[in-house]
Amino acid sequence: TNSAELAALCERLSYSDFVAVDTEFMRESTYYPQLCLIQIGDDKEAAAIDPLADGLDMDPLLDLLTENDAVLKVFHAGGQDVEIIYNLTGTTPHPIFDTQIAAMALGQGEQIGYGALVESWLGITLDKGARFTDWSRRPLDKRQIDYAIADVTHLATIFPMMLADLKKRNRGAWLDNEME
Repeated sequence: TNSAELAALCERLSYSDFVAVDTEFMRESTYYPQLCLIQIGDDKEAAAIDPLADGLDMDPLLDLLTENDAVLKVFHAGGQDVEIIYNLTGTTPHPIFDTQIAAMALGQGEQIGYGALVESWLGITLDKGARFTDWSRRPLDKRQIDYAIADVTHLATIFPMMLADLKKRNRGAWLDNEME
C-alpha cells in the first residue's frame, strides 16, 4: 500500500531471472475487470500489492512487468492477468512463461487448473476457503492475503522444476512456439 516500499520491491525484483505474477479482480458488474490485488514474487520474496490503496504509484510495478525484458514473467493461465495489465498500460507483459501451457507440453492436459498443478508438482492441496473472496472489499484479512500470496510462491517453486523438465524432454521449442 506504500509507494516507496513498492518501488523498493520492484527494484529488487528487477534483478531476478523471473517473477511469478497473479492478479485478483472483480468482473461481475463491469465491462473490464476491476483490478483488486496483484501478487508478485521470485524465489526469495513475494508480496501482495493493493492497487486500490490511496495514492499508490503503480508505475514501478507496471514498468517491471512491461518494460523490463531481462525478467521473465511467469503466469498460470495468464490470459486475464495479461488483459488487466494491457488495460492499464496499453502493452502486454513480456517475456512470458505460462505454466498452464508448459503443463500441456509436459503431457498434463490442455487446461490444468492451478490447484491441480500445485498438487501434482508439490504435493500440496490448496486451501480454497478464500477463493470466492470479494477482492474489492477492504480491509483484506491475513487469511485472504496469505491465500493470494501463495499463488505466486508456489508458482515460483514450480516454474524452475517445469523448466528443467521441459529441457530434459527437449520440449522447450514447443513452448516457445506457443508463447509467440
